[in-house]
Order: sequence, then C-alpha cells, then structure tokens
Amino acid sequence: MIWNDRPAEPRNWPIADAMASDPAVDATWLAPDRTDYPAMRILITAAQIQKRLSEMAAVLAPAYRDRPLTIVGVLTGSVMFLADLVRRLDMPLRIGLIQASSYRGETTTSGELYVSPGLMPDVRDRHVLLLDDILDTGQTLKRLVQDLRDQGALSVKVCVLLQKKGRQIHHVEVELVGFEIPDEFVVGYGLDYNDEYRQLPYIAVLPAI
Repeated sequence: MIWNDRPAEPRNWPIADAMASDPAVDATWLAPDRTDYPAMRILITAAQIQKRLSEMAAVLAPAYRDRPLTIVGVLTGSVMFLADLVRRLDMPLRIGLIQASSYRGETTTSGELYVSPGLMPDVRDRHVLLLDDILDTGQTLKRLVQDLRDQGALSVKVCVLLQKKGRQIHHVEVELVGFEIPDEFVVGYGLDYNDEYRQLPYIAVLPAI
C-alpha cells in the first residue's frame, strides 16, 4: 500500500520573512551578534513543520487502525519528528529506536553505514512504520528495511520528514514524505552537523563549511 499523499512544497523563505510570519522561530538564533552559529537561510519554518505533521498523522491513523503497530525511529535525527508525530496518533502503538548513520563527525557527505544491532526492537508479527529525518542516498533506509523484515515484521513501510531531490541512489519505496527539498545540506529539527543544531525548531540551510 502506498499512500497517495502529495508532499507539501517547501519555500525558500528569507530569514526576515520567516521571522515575521512565524512567531515560533526564535529570533535569538539569527541575531547578528551570535558568533557561535553562522547566519542560516530558513527553508521550512517551525509552523510549516507542525502543520505538515498533523496532515501526515491524519493519513497514518486510519491506515494502521486496529493493526499491531510499532513505530521505529532512526537515531538521532528522527527524535523530534518521532515525538511530535506519535503525539498526534490517538491509537495503540509501540515505539522502537535504531541507531544508524552514514554521516559521522565533521562531514557533509555520506560515508560508510554504521548500524548498532543492540538497539534493534522486537518487531516479530507486528507492522512497522520506519521513521527517518531525511531520505538522501537511501543507503541507510534500504539496509534497515531489510533488517526489520528479517526480524519477522508483518510489513515495513517508510515515512520521512525530508526527501532530497536527485540524491537517491539505492531504491527505497517511501510511502509518506513530509517535504521535498533541494540538494542542500540542512540542519535543525533533529538534523545536525557534527551533533550541533538539532534543537532548532525549523529546517535551515547550513552555509558551506
């Protein structure tokens, strides 16, 4: 089953416009005297993210009603996405976490995939919704889908907050996408650079390092 839900189009909002139209954006993150963070262009505002999550939950809830569901988040980038999404799902479910990453340390390019087997949840005889912050090359999600199937899941479907245009190398069937974005390195709302910026409530483009 593939949900025919069209991802909302992102907007390349100038910083000033985003702050003016979205009170959820904390202006202190963008203050010119803040020297520890560079000025960043906001791609998707906090308000846009929260609105889209409500739309996604409205699609997911009827699809999994009365089915044994485990939602598995990919650490660490999906934590904010996972927490905000499950609070919108008024239904029985379990939550699991998997640690997997192909970006390590101070890099903006995908490298060798690392998966921590010790965190793999028990998904036997359950339907799994695999959540990740971003679909880039598809390497991580392809591996995790197969691992979860090997663990005896009844079904494994993929839901991502972001999908980068023109970056996917490995075939992964994605049932639900929050936003399609251009091929730029983004941070915020769980996404990081060298484990920083995850706490930002919006998605912003990181300037060239």
